[in-house]
Amino acid sequence: MLLLLALPAFAQDIPFERYDLPNGLQVILHEDHSLPQVVVDIWYQVGSKDEVAGRSGFAHLFEHLMFMGTDRLPGSGFDQVMEAYGGSNNAWTMEDATNYFEVGPPNLLSTFLWMEADRMEALGKAMTDDKLKIQRGVVQNERRQSYEDEPYGVAWLEVPALLYPAGHPYAHTVIGTHEDLEAASLQDVKDFFSTWYVPNNASLVVAGDFDSAAVKPLIEKYFGHIASRPLPARPSPAVVTAPQKARVDVTDQVQFPQVNLFWHTPASYAQGDAELQLVASLLGEGESSRLYEALVVGGLAQEVAVLQSPTQLGSAFIVSATAMEGVTPDRLEAAIMKEIGALAKQPPTAPEMARLKNQFEYGFLSGLESLLQRATQLNEYDAYTGSPDYLAKDLARFRGATAEGLASATATWLKPELVGRVVVRPETPETK
Repeated sequence: MLLLLALPAFAQDIPFERYDLPNGLQVILHEDHSLPQVVVDIWYQVGSKDEVAGRSGFAHLFEHLMFMGTDRLPGSGFDQVMEAYGGSNNAWTMEDATNYFEVGPPNLLSTFLWMEADRMEALGKAMTDDKLKIQRGVVQNERRQSYEDEPYGVAWLEVPALLYPAGHPYAHTVIGTHEDLEAASLQDVKDFFSTWYVPNNASLVVAGDFDSAAVKPLIEKYFGHIASRPLPARPSPAVVTAPQKARVDVTDQVQFPQVNLFWHTPASYAQGDAELQLVASLLGEGESSRLYEALVVGGLAQEVAVLQSPTQLGSAFIVSATAMEGVTPDRLEAAIMKEIGALAKQPPTAPEMARLKNQFEYGFLSGLESLLQRATQLNEYDAYTGSPDYLAKDLARFRGATAEGLASATATWLKPELVGRVVVRPETPETK
C-alpha cells in the first residue's frame, strides 16, 4: 500500500528489548535517538475490574493518591522536581489497568526511574487519612463534573449494570460511587496498594534517547530490591453476550433526547475486534460515514458517535446520537438500526473499504510518531497479547479485513435482539 512507503520504518516495527528482574518486574527498552527525549511508562495490571464489592473506584482513586508524596519525596514533590527541569507526567485508569508516565529530556531519565521506584516501594507507608480525604474529595468532584453535572453524563453511569450481571468485574463504573468512596478507610487503601502495586504486577517501558547498557544498572538499582508479593487469583467470568436489561430510561437537564445503544462484542485483540473497529469507522467516523449522512445530514440528529470499546474480558460496541428538535428516541433508534441492518446484509463497497483501511493506517501509524504513544503501545501489547512484539500482527488484523468480514461481524454481534439501550430524556416538572 503506497501509504506505508511514506511512513518511517519504526511505524511497522518498534524495536525493543524485553527482560524480567528477579522480582518479576517486566522491563521493555526501546531506543530512539532521533530526538533528545525520554519516556518512562509503567503499566500496573490493576483496574476497576480488580476491585472488591463495596469498594468501587479504588483503582482510579489510586491514580490520584500516587501523586501525594512519600517520605523521601513529600507533598507535591513528584511534580515539582520534574517540572523544574522540563519534565511532565500524567496517568490514566481503565477497567483493566492503571498507567503512569513521564516525558522529558534525557538528563531526567535517572530521576524518572528513581521517582517511580520510590512510590512503588514507599507510597503505601506514607499514606495518611488527610491524603485520603483530599483525594477522595477530588475524585468525587470529578464524578460530579464528568458525569452527574455533564449534559448526558448520567447515561454512562448506567452502562455497567446494563451490560453485566452483578458480581461481574465490569459491573461497576471505573469512577466508583460516592458511597464506596466515602466508605474507604486508610487501611483499605494501604491493603489495595500492598496487593497490586508490586513489581510482579507491573511492566516498565523506557523509550527514547538513552543507552540500554547504561540504563539497565539504574533499573536494577532502583527497582531490583523491591519485594514481589503473590497476586490474588483473578476471576474468569463467563463471556457475556446479551445485556442484562433491554432498556434504561433516565432524565437529565438537557434540551433534546439522546439514544445510546450497546452491544457485547469480542475482547480486545480477539477475532472480530478489528472488523468491528472498522465497522465503527464506517458508521460514524467523519461526515462521509453512513450514520452521519443518515442522521445528521438527514435531519434526525445533531451529532452521532460510534465506538468499538475494547477491553480484556469482552468489549462493547457503542452508538450514541442526540436527537434534533421534535425527533423521538424511537424514531432515532429505528434509523440507527436500519443502517446497521443494511450493513449486516450488504458488505461495504470497495471504495468504502479502501477509505476505511487508509483512515485506520494513517491514524494508527502516524500516532506512533509520538514516543509516548510507542511506549504505551508496547506496554499494551505486552499486557493484552503477552508480547510487546505485536505491531505487525496488529496491522495484519486490519489489512486482512474484508468487506464480507465486516458484514458478517455486524450480523453476528450487532443483532437487534442483543442491544441494550440507555435513553436520556429532558427533565420535565413531573420528572424532577
